[in-house]
Amino acid sequence: MHCLLSRIGITGTTDLREAFSNYIKNRGRSLIINPEKDATMVQDLLDFKEKLDLILHECFHDNDKFSNTLKDSFEFFINQRVNKPAELIAKHVDSKLRAGNKEASEEELEKSLDKIMVLFRFIHGKDVFEAFYKKDLAKRLLVGKSASVDAEKSMLLKLKQECGNLFTSKLEGMFKDMELSRDIMLAFEQSTHIREISGNITMTVNILTMGFWPTYPVVQANLPPEMCRFQETFTRFYLSKHNGRKLQWQYSLDHCLIKGYLKDKKAMKEFQVSLYQALVLLLFNYTEELSYKEIAEQTKIEEVELQRTLQSLACGKIRVMNKKPPVCERLCSKDVSTNDHFTLNTSFDHKLIRIKINQVQMKETPEENTSTTERVFQDRQYQIDAAIVRIMKTRKTLAHNKLITEVYAQLKFPIKSVDLKKRIESLLEREYMKRTEQDPNVYEYVA
Repeated sequence: MHCLLSRIGITGTTDLREAFSNYIKNRGRSLIINPEKDATMVQDLLDFKEKLDLILHECFHDNDKFSNTLKDSFEFFINQRVNKPAELIAKHVDSKLRAGNKEASEEELEKSLDKIMVLFRFIHGKDVFEAFYKKDLAKRLLVGKSASVDAEKSMLLKLKQECGNLFTSKLEGMFKDMELSRDIMLAFEQSTHIREISGNITMTVNILTMGFWPTYPVVQANLPPEMCRFQETFTRFYLSKHNGRKLQWQYSLDHCLIKGYLKDKKAMKEFQVSLYQALVLLLFNYTEELSYKEIAEQTKIEEVELQRTLQSLACGKIRVMNKKPPVCERLCSKDVSTNDHFTLNTSFDHKLIRIKINQVQMKETPEENTSTTERVFQDRQYQIDAAIVRIMKTRKTLAHNKLITEVYAQLKFPIKSVDLKKRIESLLEREYMKRTEQDPNVYEYVA
């Protein structure tokens, strides 16, 4: 078809390009617009892009005009659904970089990341991608779930080459924090402070710079005396080296390895658990049975987290605790009640020595994802304000339409005109600039 139409000149190929564009937009929109298809959206987009590239090569002989049509049409439809494609592309990257992915080799993983970057280039809300990517990267780094450090750094380099240093500065800061933390722990272990710690526990601390990492809620927990002593000793050591800084402990990110004997005093087991799971299990060193209320009082774990923790220990696949009344398998009820009582499962047996007890996962709710998106929107407001002030400081006086044009040229994310107008009004109210007396559509910078 392309060969035939090209013989009649520009008119023929123009109509064909328009048909090609309409096909891409209509088919692409069907892939992204339906929330029920979100689980497969990214893979569907990758397959669709591969199909289009094949059509471009075999049917249109990699013609530049058809290539531009493909790019423009793909970019058009993928941004018809605001933010969601960016979020899901970030999560798809996480599935590839997380330990346990099905990529057979580093080479195949690298090819997958290159294909994902092609989609990334089309999306406008790259700051939305960055917010979700950072959230998932933090989990991989802190829990040691990265499939490959080389792959992580390769992806970071791709993002840096595509978006610049500013885009990846916080992500690079996260990696730097992990490296510095290893040096800090080495210095601590070689210091005199380590002699103050008695007992047979060891702890590793990661020092996270607040500005680099996602925001986490501050939660309380009642630590055993041994952990408290280590925490206090490390705090003294760290603050002696970094006067003026403040440490804020994030218990929700902690994980532990504890040793225990359940069925047989000779059959020692090691359990990989969260801090909350460890706090509950350690209580049974001093008693045989505890009620829900007693566990809550002694650990100070907040209710929702305690429910999840007890479910994982007494109702999951690996049950190191028993609860009374027992779990009702027939009714598929694995709920924990505030009236329940708990004991260690002394008949527990497992072929492995080291066993991971998974926490009951809290699926990311729409509210949590909305919260991440809202934080992105808040950051955008600061960037819009900064761009407007920067332009006005340079120009001193500028008409409304020209200001709008320059702001759009500077910003790297999509913004609605109504939102931009709100930011201008906000700056007028805060007296960063004012309307001129001669013309209300002309603004003047206020030094």
